[in-house]
Amino acid sequence: MSIAPSVAVPRATFNLLPLTIGLFCLLWSFAFVAGKIGVTYCPPLILLAARFSLAGVLILGMSAVRREPWSLSWRDAGVFAILGLANNALYLGFGYTGLQTVSAGLGGLVVSANPVFTAVLAALLLGEQLTWRKVLGLLLGILGVSFIVWHRMSVGTDSLHGILFTLASLASIVAGTILFKLLAPKGSLWIGNGVQNLAGGVVLLPFAFTLSDVGDIVPNARLLGAFAFLTLGGSVMAYLLWFHLLKVCGATAASAYHFLMPPLGMLFAWMVLGEHVEIRDLLGIVPVALGIYLVTRPAASRRNESPRLT
Repeated sequence: MSIAPSVAVPRATFNLLPLTIGLFCLLWSFAFVAGKIGVTYCPPLILLAARFSLAGVLILGMSAVRREPWSLSWRDAGVFAILGLANNALYLGFGYTGLQTVSAGLGGLVVSANPVFTAVLAALLLGEQLTWRKVLGLLLGILGVSFIVWHRMSVGTDSLHGILFTLASLASIVAGTILFKLLAPKGSLWIGNGVQNLAGGVVLLPFAFTLSDVGDIVPNARLLGAFAFLTLGGSVMAYLLWFHLLKVCGATAASAYHFLMPPLGMLFAWMVLGEHVEIRDLLGIVPVALGIYLVTRPAASRRNESPRLT
């Protein structure tokens, strides 16, 4: 009689897990498509400042309504604010600026390779184990990204200016993840995400209204839909799912699903934006996805690794 409940709970969790993974991957990979739509009708820094500020208020407001106790020390809150600079303001500030002159598919592909570079840099800078899988994953990631970037530039579909901003975006999110591992903030990741978003919004506000013109905003349904998705689907819902996956699967196993992002991002860019995808692009996606999988593949000894917040 006492065995039945212990069997039923894991079975229910297992049944819901594929749906959770699928929804997370869809939300995460569609974000660059929504971002491309957003920057078409709104200056990127204004779009991001509004998105982060609203997301931060919503997350912290939801925590207050649920009466979730404030579990961050001043030090931890400061760390999450610093992460807001790297993971929000710089990462997406550079990324969305690049999206003005590069395709959503390429932007998403380059940034999705961040687990590859993070794993190798963590081995070099933080003393984490450097395995042959990580080295091979790095080489495959560099090969795939370089191949697609070279092809897109040779046919003139993406500009060097935008690609450089996208690479700066990649460097920012890798730096933010290394900082998270190095500073290791404690407390609620959900509340930390709220602080991170709010800090990113506050940092971007003066730059947004100094370097951008509000008159360049073109109000329409597509912009409203993109903004709603980025704020509610990206900054709020995707992170709720991410934190759930961290609890159910562990950080390393949850990160492994990022190998699905490059092909999904290209697929959505083709379906929604009509971006041209050639066989060479698909050939370049394969080594990137394989490289991500190799460096994030779960290992029994690493299931309790600290999660990364990106």
